[in-house]
Order: sequence, then structure tokens, then C-alpha cells
Amino acid sequence: MSNSYAYHTLDVFTDTIFGGNPLAVLTDARGLSTEQMQRICREFNLSETVFVLPPEDASHTRRVRIFTPGRELPFAGHPTVGTAFLLAATGMIPLTEGETHILLGEGVGPVPVTIRVANGKPVSAQLTTAQAPEFRSDTPTPRDIAALLSLNASDVPANSLTAEAVSCGVPFLIAPLASRDAVSRARLDRATWERVLANGWTKEVYLFDASAVPTGNAIRARMFAPDLGIGEDPATGSAAACLAAYLAKHAAGNAKLSWTVEQGFEMGRPSILSLSAEKNDGRIGAVRVGGKSVLVSEGTIRVG
Repeated sequence: MSNSYAYHTLDVFTDTIFGGNPLAVLTDARGLSTEQMQRICREFNLSETVFVLPPEDASHTRRVRIFTPGRELPFAGHPTVGTAFLLAATGMIPLTEGETHILLGEGVGPVPVTIRVANGKPVSAQLTTAQAPEFRSDTPTPRDIAALLSLNASDVPANSLTAEAVSCGVPFLIAPLASRDAVSRARLDRATWERVLANGWTKEVYLFDASAVPTGNAIRARMFAPDLGIGEDPATGSAAACLAAYLAKHAAGNAKLSWTVEQGFEMGRPSILSLSAEKNDGRIGAVRVGGKSVLVSEGTIRVG
């Protein structure tokens, strides 16, 4: 005997179908075990699959569990943004014109999400990270980062912005590169990854074009996550949140800061992520990541 579960797929951080980062969401996952959720995620074979459950806290809108093909995550950006958009677009939560505020219970705690609403329909969604940024400086040398990304030493700045390990719930190595061309040429070297990152606090790599930061232009970025079973991710909200925290840390003075990130272009899945962070008295306040989403498909999956 098998049970059937309804699912939807959508593309996140895009307003164009078949762009952005694909996401599968089971909107009522009651009755599924952790093992079944992991197997379903591997069946969809997307970077993440979300399982929606009733809230454990009455103040939360839903509880969500997020899986990659490799393991469960305590928090992730494109699943949070996409699930909020889906709940709004399918009428599963009531909407207030202008802005609707919800709380999604995740492994890191309650994650606030603001849904932008126009004419009764969701336009975009923006999360605020539940955890304050954590920084660690025990990172690979510029030489090792160049080897890790199959690049030349000149592609990795050594005396301006330098690599740092950052977590807003999931740790990433934030690796600034000298140019957009270097970002485009990067290829993860698995042997170097095994040597310098596989056993460290951060195993995932988020590389970005540091030359775009002072110009205010869109920042090109990419993400490699072999430990999560993801060769390359088209759009990574949790990593983008770490980038926002990193850039805010290195920004002068106090301000409300914002950036636009382009990711997934090298994969043929163009994604646009809007980032912001607040900095007061040298401390980083709210870190936010948002963007648009597009519904793609719906159906049922049978679970034996």
C-alpha cells in the first residue's frame, strides 16, 4: 500500500520560468519519516526539497524541513523564499495587500519572511536571517583558494578583501575574486577541496566578483557544495546572506546597505538575489535576502 503526497515545483530568484533555482515543496508532509523525506529529495534530485508541516509553535505560520540530496539543513534561503511564495500563491495563507508577514519554523528557529503583495497576489518574498552572523578567520590561504577553484594566483586578491568563513545558519567560505572573468573561469578542484575544506567548519564555497562591490554594480557569484551533494547551485540564499554580512562587516561607517547578486548565469539558470544588511556602531543588524519566484508544476508523488 502506498500513500500519495501533493507537491509543487517552482523556480526561485527569477520571474522567468526555467530560470532561477528549482525547488520542490510537499505542502503537507505529515506522516513522512526523516528517511522518507531524504529519499524523496533524492528522487526529485534538485538542490533542495521542502517538507511543510503544521507549526510546533502557535505563533509560527508553518514548520518546514529542508533537505539537499546529501542531508537535512537547519536553514536555507531559496527554500524559505520559495515556500513562502508558494503558500501565498496557492491560497494556503491569508494575504494582506502591500505586505504579509509570516514566520517559518526551521532548524535555526523562526525565520521571518515578508511577502510583497499587489492586487491580492504575491510578487516577491524576503527573509530575515534568524541567527546573527558568525565569522571565523581560519580559512585557506589565497594560494590554496586559487588551487581550490582551478585559478591563477592573480585571480585571488591577497591584500584587499580576503576570504572568510561566515555563517547565518549554514557556514560558507566567502571567497572574493579579482574579476567577473575569474568567477566565470572557476572550476572546483575536488582533490584540493578534500585537502583544505572537507574536514573544516565550512565545506561550501561562495565565490564572488569583488571588483563589482565599490562600483555598486550587480555582483556575480557562484556556489559549490560537494558536501551537500550539489556540484553547483544556481541561487543560494543562505550563502548570499553570508555575503551580505561579510560585505557589511567590511563596509565603512554605519548604514543600511544593499546589493544585487547575479548567480546561476554560468549554468544557464540566471538568478537575481536582493541583499541588505544594517550596520550600527560596528555591529551587523538585520540581514535580508529576497527575490521573485515562478510556479512551474504540481502533482502527486507516491510513497511506499
